[in-house]
Amino acid sequence: MRRALNFLYGAAGYLAAFFIFAIFVVMIGQTLMRELGMRTGGTDDIVAWFCAAAAFLAMADTFKRGDFVRVGLLLESLGPKARQAFEIGSLGVATVFCGYLAFWAGRFTFESWQFNDMANGLIVIPMWIPQLSFVVGALILCIAVLDEFVIVLSGRRPTYVIATEERHARGDFTEDV
Repeated sequence: MRRALNFLYGAAGYLAAFFIFAIFVVMIGQTLMRELGMRTGGTDDIVAWFCAAAAFLAMADTFKRGDFVRVGLLLESLGPKARQAFEIGSLGVATVFCGYLAFWAGRFTFESWQFNDMANGLIVIPMWIPQLSFVVGALILCIAVLDEFVIVLSGRRPTYVIATEERHARGDFTEDV
């Protein structure tokens, strides 16, 4: 199960990276087309959809790697028992909110499909298509947060804390906020 979950988070991260690369390709293509005197309508729509896809699909992988913005000053000053209790509380609240986000993202996208909501830009496609990245990203984040919640409930240290400590041990402090 652990292997499948880690694959899921990594695959979502790679898919997010693909969308970032696709943004680059679209923008370079747009620049070349402009230089050749060709129309570039619709590229802004595509870039916006790809930005949203990259952001939402990257959330779970970012969370599990310890690269999400966290305020750890309070937690770092607590003892092991109190820290675990605060981690459990925080992850419990986060699980509920991520579940809420995933539910309403899915409902919103379903309604877009149900009512045949179309994009308003130059590229007219059903809105549920670009909205799927929002649903998938929110769902995978919810799974990742629930995964961490179960890990901490079982008495183990959070994956994101271990990942941050390993990065610090290598002398890499670039992701700290």
